[in-house]
This record gives sequence, structure tokens and C-alpha cells, in this order.
Amino acid sequence: MSARATRRAVLAGALGGLLPWAARAQPGGAAIRFGILPIGGTKDSSDVWGPMLAELSRAVGRPIGKMSVTSYDSMEQAIARDEVDMAFLPGRMALDAVTRHGMRVVAQVVRHDGLPGYRATLLARRDGPVPDLAAVLAEPGRWRLARGEKRSLSGFIVPKLELFLPRGIDIETAFRGEIVGTHQRTALAVANNEADLATNNTADFERFALQFPDEAARLRELWQSELVPHGVIVVRGSYDAALRRAIEEFLLSYGRGQGRQADRQRVVLKALHDFAGFLPADNRSLAATAELTRKLDLESARSAEWISEAARQARLRRIEAEYAERMRALK
Repeated sequence: MSARATRRAVLAGALGGLLPWAARAQPGGAAIRFGILPIGGTKDSSDVWGPMLAELSRAVGRPIGKMSVTSYDSMEQAIARDEVDMAFLPGRMALDAVTRHGMRVVAQVVRHDGLPGYRATLLARRDGPVPDLAAVLAEPGRWRLARGEKRSLSGFIVPKLELFLPRGIDIETAFRGEIVGTHQRTALAVANNEADLATNNTADFERFALQFPDEAARLRELWQSELVPHGVIVVRGSYDAALRRAIEEFLLSYGRGQGRQADRQRVVLKALHDFAGFLPADNRSLAATAELTRKLDLESARSAEWISEAARQARLRRIEAEYAERMRALK
């Protein structure tokens, strides 16, 4: 059997214990509602999580309902409405889920490269009109940009903080036009000449290159950021210690060891952003993201226009107070 066929078989099987999203809302149900952000398409993302969630369901003795959303905003709203009990979230969304909505970090993902994070990138077409990064920064109004949503670390926050804001460029208004979407959507936009530039990241672009090799070959990288922390698994803070411990033990052992089961689990992990497994983590793992958010908010406030210096200073004090509150919540 080919590698592709093997992967298809693994992803298609072992789905016992999973409930359709609509079915989980029955009164008295003890289902764990797992929120899934789009990796590529919504169905794609739901499918690749399915085998692992089915095994988790059997390990903790509870059915699991999958909630696939189409955007970061949709996930944020679902968490705020208490419609999600567990999720894999990138740093900024995880920070808000923990500090605003009482969720708790139970594990952090690790990829096969062993790095503690990935890098935000800026992409352009190999045969496109953008000659180099200097041309982008000199005249941003010439170019069409495809970017991630505002809660996306690599698609919005990090490029804004590290690349554009220090040069006085407003990522939301400086470009000639913009497309907002997933990392797959932004890469395709540049490959297909809908945009000249795209924010992306090293981890998602590796996955993109496997799914769309022809389109990936049309793209080149203009810029890389410093390391961005990997995403984390969060669970509802009100879960009892025994259930949290069962979830943690399952995640930390998944894909580890030898034998057919571990080999099969590693195939599943490979499909999930090229995960290698999960590492122990708690809320304190989000401290770096909290500091990144603070820095972005401060730089944005300093560079913005204000009716008075007093108003600017008041905003800066609020940012510092919010940061201190987040750090207390993480500890």
C-alpha cells in the first residue's frame, strides 16, 4: 500500500465514539466538545483530527463532539458562549481562552523538527512583480496583500510587530488591497495571482507544499520572523482533576513508544501539521505570548494618533495593567 493510501486509511478509520456536532447538545450529555480551527478547508481539518479524538473518547470514557469553525472569530465566539470544552489553539487565542474564559493549558505540541516554535513568513511569486523585501517596505501601496485574521500570530500579529510597524507601515491600510483568510488561502492567493504578497508560516507552508506542490513551487520567501511558540491544547477549567489528568496522560503518550498502535498514531500526528507528539505544559507556557501581545499593543499605541498626550499615556497604562492581569491569571 502506498504512503498516501496508508494515510487515507488511517484518517478514515477508527472513528467510533465521535458524535456529530448537532448530536452532542442533548440535555444531560457528557460529551467533550472539541473545537477545530481550519487548517485548509473546514472538512479537511475535521477529518484529520478524527482518529485521535476517537481514541481519546475511548481513553476517557466520554463521547466527543467535533466543532469545526471557518475562522478565528467563530472559534472565539464559540468559546465565549461556552460551546467548546477542549481545543487546539494558537498562542493568542489560547491566551484569551485562559485569561478571559477560564480554560486551562494541558499540553503543547511538538513538531518533527524539534524546534519550540515556527516562523512567520512573507511570501511572493517567483515570477511576480515584487523584486524583493526592500521594494515592499519602500512602497507598500503598490502591492496587494493576503494576510491572516487579527488573532493569528503568524498571519497578522508577528508580521505587524516585527516587520511592518517598526517601519511605520499599517498592515491593515497601507496595501493596495487585501484578502483575509487561512494560511492555505493566502498562499493560494499569491500563487494564483490574486495577491502579490502573503503572510504565512514555515509549518503551514510545509503542509501547503505537500497538498499543492505546483502552487508552492511558484512561491518564494521574502522574510522570516523570530520563532513563534507552538499552539497548545486547552480544556475547560471546570473539569475535575481526574478527567484533566486522563486527557493529559492520553496526549503525552500518544504516538510514543514502539508497535503497530504507536506507528498508526504517528501517521495521524503527521497529518496534524506534522506533529511529533505532545509535551507537558500549563498556563505558564503562554507567558511569551502575553509578552508578545503587550509589545504589539504598546507599539501600536505609541505610533497611533491621539487627541492628546494624556490620552496616549492613559492607553499605555491600561495596556500595562491588562498585561499584569494576564500574567496573574497565567500563574
